[in-house]
Amino acid sequence: MSTGQTNGTRTSIRALQVIILTFTLIVLGRIFYLQIVEYEVYAALGQENSVRQEYVDPARGLIYDRHGELIVDNEPIFSITITPSLFDKSNIPLLADLLGVSDSLLTVKVQEAQQYSWYRTSRLFTEIDFPTFSAVQENLWQLPGIGHQIESKRHYPTQMKASHLLGYLREANESEYQQSEKIRLGDKIGKSGLEMIYEDSLRGDLGIRYLKVNAFGQALGEFDGNELGQIPEQGTNIITTIDTELQIFAEKLMEGKRGAVVAMNPNTGAILAMVSSPTYDLSKLAGRLDQDYWQAINADSTTPLYNRAISSRQPPGSTFKPLMGIIGLHMGIITPQTKIYNSGAYIRGRAYRDLAPVGEYDLQKAITYSSNTYFFSLMDKIATQGKLNEWSSLIKDFGLGVSSKVDLPNANTGLIPDSTYLNRRIGERRWGLGDLINFGVGQGMVSVSPIQIAQMTSTFANGGYRVKPHLVQVFKHPDGSITRVQTERTKIDWLRKEYLDVIQAGMRGVVTEGSGRWYANHPEIEIAGKTGTAQNPHGMDHGWFTSYAPLENPQIVVTAFVENAGFASTSAAPIASLVIEKYLQGETTRPYVYDYVLNFEPKEEEQDQPTPTPLPNQPIENE
Repeated sequence: MSTGQTNGTRTSIRALQVIILTFTLIVLGRIFYLQIVEYEVYAALGQENSVRQEYVDPARGLIYDRHGELIVDNEPIFSITITPSLFDKSNIPLLADLLGVSDSLLTVKVQEAQQYSWYRTSRLFTEIDFPTFSAVQENLWQLPGIGHQIESKRHYPTQMKASHLLGYLREANESEYQQSEKIRLGDKIGKSGLEMIYEDSLRGDLGIRYLKVNAFGQALGEFDGNELGQIPEQGTNIITTIDTELQIFAEKLMEGKRGAVVAMNPNTGAILAMVSSPTYDLSKLAGRLDQDYWQAINADSTTPLYNRAISSRQPPGSTFKPLMGIIGLHMGIITPQTKIYNSGAYIRGRAYRDLAPVGEYDLQKAITYSSNTYFFSLMDKIATQGKLNEWSSLIKDFGLGVSSKVDLPNANTGLIPDSTYLNRRIGERRWGLGDLINFGVGQGMVSVSPIQIAQMTSTFANGGYRVKPHLVQVFKHPDGSITRVQTERTKIDWLRKEYLDVIQAGMRGVVTEGSGRWYANHPEIEIAGKTGTAQNPHGMDHGWFTSYAPLENPQIVVTAFVENAGFASTSAAPIASLVIEKYLQGETTRPYVYDYVLNFEPKEEEQDQPTPTPLPNQPIENE
C-alpha cells in the first residue's frame, strides 16, 4: 500500500472517530439534559403515561347550632377536571358540546388551567348535572387529560336563613391560591360570615391518591404503590351559640323591614340570634354561582349583602341616655337625687326641644320618660368642665367606639368623639358647646352599631361586666378532641352597683310607664329597656329599642333597630319584646303584638300624642 493511500485511510478513520465521538457527546448531552436538567418535567410526563397523581378534597367542617342541630352540611357534586399537559386543544369543540358551553368559554378555562400549572390537575367546571357528567365519562377515551372529581357544596337543612352569620363560599382568586399551599385553582373558600372567619379550621387538609391510567388518560384503578398517597383530613366541626328556633322567629319578624336584631346572653356574650334585613338566599350562592342572582343582590338598592347588625353606623338616640347617666354619676356631676327642671326645652343660646312632660326630673325619672333636658344639661356640664376626653374614654369602656371583637368580618367600631377627633374633623379651636350638646342624647357625631348597643346593655344587665360577643362556642376536631371557646368578661372596675341600680330602675320604668308600655310590657316577664329614635336626614327616622329580661336574673339582651320606621316605641320595641318572650317562654302569647309586627307600617306620629314641629338639628322626640 502506498504512502498516499495509508494517509488517506488514517484521515478517514479519524474523521469517522470524530463523527462517532461527536454523536456520542450529543447523545450523552441530551441524556444529561433530559435526566438531570429537565428531570422534573419529563419524569412527570413519563409517570403520567402510567400513573396520575390526584388531590382528594377533604370534607368541609359542619356547622351546628347551640343545641347540636345541624345547620350547615355538605352534599355531593360532580366536577370536571383537566391536566393541561395531556389535553389536546383540538378536542375543545367536542368537550364544549358535551358540557353545553361555548368554545370560547372553554378555551378561557383551559388557558386558566395552563397558567395555574401545565402538569397539575385542576377543575374546569363544578356542579355538573349527572346527565352531563355521564356524557363526558362515556367520551373520556377520546378526551385525554380530562377527568372528574366528586366534591361537595354547602347545604342548609333548616328553614333558617342566617346568611350574614354563616356566610358563603366563592372561588378563590389568583392572589389567594398563589399565597396558600392549601388552596388550588377552582377551590372555594369562605368569603363572608363564619365561613370566612373560620376558613382555616373548616377547610381541612387535602389528600393525595395515585391512579393507573392508560394512554388516553383514563383511570384504570388505584396504583399498587398507593401507600405513597395521603388520606384527606376533614375540616373541624363548629358548634355555634345560635338558637335556630329563635333565629327563624326573629327573621320572620324582620321580613319586609330594613334593620337588625341582636339577641345575646348578657352573662357570656353568646349570640343567640342575629338578623340583618333584608337578607339573601345562601343556597343560590352554593355550588355553581347563579350569576343573575349575584348581580341582582349586588345591584339591589336595599343592600342585602350589608350586615346591618355589625357594620352600620347610626346615632343611638335615647338608648344612649342610661350610659350618660352612669358617666354623670361617676364624674360626680350628678347624684341619683339631682333634679333638673324641664320647661319643654333646654335653653343654651337657643332652645333644644324636650317632649317629656314639663316638671322636675331626677335620673331615674329622666330615663323612664326620656327627658332631653336632663341629658342636655349633663352634657353641657361635662363639656364646660373640659371633661370631653374623659367622657369619651369612659364611654368606650362599655364597647362603644371600639371593636366589639365579634367573630364576624367587617364589624364597625362606630364613633365616640374626643378632642383629637374634633380638631381633625372641624378644626383646632373651631368647635364648641353647640357641637357637643347633642352627644348627651345620642345624636350628632356619636355613632354605633346594634351589636355595640347590645354589648353596652349586657353590662347594665350583668352587674358591670363587659362581655365579648361571639358566635362559636366549641370546635370538634377530626381526631375527636374538643376545644371550648373561653368566655371573655372584663369587670369595669370603676362601675359601682349603686350606679346600675338607678339605671336599671329607670329602664324598667320605660317599659311599665314610659314609651315602651304599649308593646314592650309583658304581663309575666319583667322586661327593662330603653327606646331611642335616631334622626335621619334622608327620610323617616330610625327606631331603636334595647332591652333585657328577666329583671332580677337577666338571661337575654335584645337590641332591635329598624330603619325609616319612625318612633321606636311602635317599631323596634314590639320586635324586641316578642324575641324575649319567645326565648324565655318558648312561644308567644300575644297574637295582637305578633300580627302588628308582621303587618307593621311606619307612622309619623305617636298614636296618643301629637308631635310638635321639630326645631333644626334636634331629636324628633324623646324616645
